Amino acid sequence: MANSEPSDSAYVIETMDILDGLEAQLLDLEQDPNLDAIDAVFRALHTIKGGGGMFGHRTMAEFVHHFEDAFDKVRDGRLSVSSQLVNLALRARDHVIAMLNCGGDGLDATALANSGAAQQLLADLKGLLGAQTVERVSEKPIKLWKITFKLAPNALLNGTRPELLLAELASLGATQVTLDGAEVPPLERLDPTLCHLGWTVLLSTREPRAAIEDVFIFTDDADLEISEIAADTKPETVYTLQETSQNCDLEEDAVRRPSKEIGGDFVRVSSVKLDEILDQLGELVIAQARLSQIAAESHNPTLAGLVEEVERLVTGMREVTLSVRMLPIETVFGKFRRVVRDLSAELGKDVELATSGGETEIDKSVIDRLSEPLVHMIRNSIDHGIESADGRISAGKPAKATVWLSARQEAGDILISVRDDGAGLNTDAIRRKAIQRGLIAAEATPSDLELHQLIFAPGFSTAQTISSVSGRGVGMDAVLTTIRALRGSLDVKSNAGRGTLVTLRIPLSLAIIDGLLVRQGAANYVIPLASVDECVEFDSSEHGRESGRTMLQIREHLVPFVDLTQAFNEPTSLERSRRVVIVKSEGLRLGLVVDDILGQNQTVIKALGPFHDAVDGFAGATILGDGSVALIIDVAKLARQVAIAHGALRRAAA
Repeated sequence: MANSEPSDSAYVIETMDILDGLEAQLLDLEQDPNLDAIDAVFRALHTIKGGGGMFGHRTMAEFVHHFEDAFDKVRDGRLSVSSQLVNLALRARDHVIAMLNCGGDGLDATALANSGAAQQLLADLKGLLGAQTVERVSEKPIKLWKITFKLAPNALLNGTRPELLLAELASLGATQVTLDGAEVPPLERLDPTLCHLGWTVLLSTREPRAAIEDVFIFTDDADLEISEIAADTKPETVYTLQETSQNCDLEEDAVRRPSKEIGGDFVRVSSVKLDEILDQLGELVIAQARLSQIAAESHNPTLAGLVEEVERLVTGMREVTLSVRMLPIETVFGKFRRVVRDLSAELGKDVELATSGGETEIDKSVIDRLSEPLVHMIRNSIDHGIESADGRISAGKPAKATVWLSARQEAGDILISVRDDGAGLNTDAIRRKAIQRGLIAAEATPSDLELHQLIFAPGFSTAQTISSVSGRGVGMDAVLTTIRALRGSLDVKSNAGRGTLVTLRIPLSLAIIDGLLVRQGAANYVIPLASVDECVEFDSSEHGRESGRTMLQIREHLVPFVDLTQAFNEPTSLERSRRVVIVKSEGLRLGLVVDDILGQNQTVIKALGPFHDAVDGFAGATILGDGSVALIIDVAKLARQVAIAHGALRRAAA
């Protein structure tokens, strides 16, 4: 496949953004075919087609033109919005992405344009255009707009084609064009490569202001003014659009422009560069910690003051850098409307997707890795969890099922939940399969919670048949693998006949956290500060039953605790005075008994090596100011291990 030239990267990136939005617009249109939704789809197609012609993707633009024409008929009331039309448009969107990835006009793009899939799409569209039309919906009023624009002097060198901009405006309605040549220099000083002209266009159209702005979406260097004016305003000198562009070769290849974000003061930055900045910031945090320790040992007040200032600057830089990497999780959620729609059609089930908490922000590196596990979970819910329409009705449920996708922030973690109102997990079937595969003994009596966790075992599936959607037992295993790689955890709750809830708990950021440094024996550990509730003195008389795990009285509440010496298989502590760090995990409180609390510090998370990945209870390691290494405690995993062990002890005692 041909590689896209660097000079058209801006167009490719911006068009991909438009295509992402187009999917959501088409799904909105299917649910509510109003004029605004129709206009949004038409403008997206129109912008893609216009930009393709300007930036060397003419083959793709010609393909998009057919669908733009179809939605123009929808706007005029000559074609109705139907599921068939939306299906075709969604398939066409996917095909356009493939053509865009070919990197412009060439053999690959031509092959795709002439492929059987493309020809079938166009044939299906042609057949649909002959379908029965609907009555024209009420039209928007005609408005008169004044558009004044002047290109940057080097705009022509960068590939901007003013005649195409004027043609785009003319496609929106009737236009009158005034040419401004006041800044054209005398002939002896004229540089033919520079643009000295400006244009004023009177546009009479039903289109909104946004449609006009879309014409200039790839000319962010233009001096542009758009205003609505009275209908009787006339320009002093009028040039027709035909006269303005009659000598222009519209088929000539355009010179492409450098990459720059559209609109405002935004600049596109590669995520690779952001990763490099964050890596350097991490090293700066470690160096700053070392400097702080040296200052403390030197007892130099001047150095101490300078170190405090450096620490303040590093903290501010850290917050700004991390905020740049944060994106709303809606960027992931929006993709699953299409997944649910397509799966519902494939499986013959009526399912809708409901989302909440899309404004919750999370690190981009986390977002990039969330799509696959969430797709597996949603597919499992629809295929295995949700019953057929007849089965739901016989169970007293509505025929239409619902999958809920939600997100919220809790301390330093993001909680993402996938819930359905289906039949719930079949605990008996899971137990039989687990015994058959040797995961549990036939005489074992695990709790429902422990049985439900088995669905994440490699190759585990209770499906009787293998379908194109699921049944091979690799989906949930892949989910667990991905979430563990993100230092996250999974929790499953299911009620027979009422549905299943799967909750992912993922760190807000994967790079730098605030930590509480504690000492246990000769080793130092870091507890993520976001998980810490409080610290208290430990009464050694509390130590006792159930292999060292017991309850601690914290004011009016009883809190279970665990001694880290036993959790990490270390020798019993000989310290006379010890501390308890009360942590919170998945809504539960747990005490961690340590020898001493050393203080708070910024923690740069370093991944454990391949020989230590399987060590439970740790989320990574960090380098301290003195150059030593401290392990970072995975509070959620440790709490879960303690809870399971405690449950086994209780069952054994019973």
